[in-house]
Amino acid sequence: MSRLRLSSICLAVPVLAASVSCGGAASGGAPVELHGAGATFPAPLYDRWFKDYVREHPNVRVDYQSVGSGAGITQFTNKTVDFGASDAAMTDEEIAKVDRGVQLIPMTAGSIVLTYNLPDLTAPLRLSRQAYSGIFLGKITKWNDPAIAASNPTAKLPDLPISVVRRADSSGTTFVFTQHLSAISDEWKNGPGTSKAPNWPTGVGAKGNEGVTSSISQTPGAIGYVEYGYAKGTKQPMATLENKSGAYVEATTASAQSALVGGQLPENLRLFLPDPDGKDAYPIVTYTWLLTYKKYDNEKTAAAVKDVVRYCLIDGQKVSEEMGYVPLPQNVVAANLKALDNIK
Repeated sequence: MSRLRLSSICLAVPVLAASVSCGGAASGGAPVELHGAGATFPAPLYDRWFKDYVREHPNVRVDYQSVGSGAGITQFTNKTVDFGASDAAMTDEEIAKVDRGVQLIPMTAGSIVLTYNLPDLTAPLRLSRQAYSGIFLGKITKWNDPAIAASNPTAKLPDLPISVVRRADSSGTTFVFTQHLSAISDEWKNGPGTSKAPNWPTGVGAKGNEGVTSSISQTPGAIGYVEYGYAKGTKQPMATLENKSGAYVEATTASAQSALVGGQLPENLRLFLPDPDGKDAYPIVTYTWLLTYKKYDNEKTAAAVKDVVRYCLIDGQKVSEEMGYVPLPQNVVAANLKALDNIK
């Protein structure tokens, strides 16, 4: 198969010598086609998972459009897709609009990082909670501001305007980031607040994690928030952030796992970690959810959805870390596998 753009992950059926069944979708007859849409945050990992799955299951096709969490929830609610995806788990009010019922399934976890474009800065940038909340509030506008310089005493910070890049679309990544800002800044909490599409005090918009990453890389003095995998894949520098305990922590698999340790997954599988505890915890970490219906009209579609999700929860987790994501804790995998029984 040819390499496909992240903005439209459309997986064709490869030719395999052996036929593999998929939860009732036998190798004979018409292929089972699954259509999904939603979050750009996990799109690189979903791309890998769905391609790997399709190679092993010649009678299933998976098409995933990475259109952003807000658009994904809308399409899922309107029943124009077989599954959705969102970094902001659907609320009770949103779920109530779906008469087929909704099963939330946290598929992976990852960090949201602040990546920047300062070509002459040799050491990794360190940002205090005061500094990065001030930047996105539009209060800190120069890179050599004292609030930034205080955490970078040996760095030669430029007298350069800060260009904030943020999401232009309704975004689960934005929801998670603004939820964190609301947890660490009363001014943010009482101003823009937590939202998939807030009224931003500053910045220019770009579509998707890939759009923000691209815009930052092309704009000297820019800073923005993206999923760790995008920054890692494009070799963008990532700021070391101050966490709740006052420690400055780099975004790594280990620091993200430390953030997840303190969270207890509730029965509805909806868990947010706006400001995790622990001196080794990276401060902005989130689960991201697949949205499935509890009731499907077609038996083969339901069986295929369950089988794809099961594959991602078991075999798929083995490649999560190399793709820049956090493998799910075993208790979360177990809860997800049990939740698949709710899909009929």
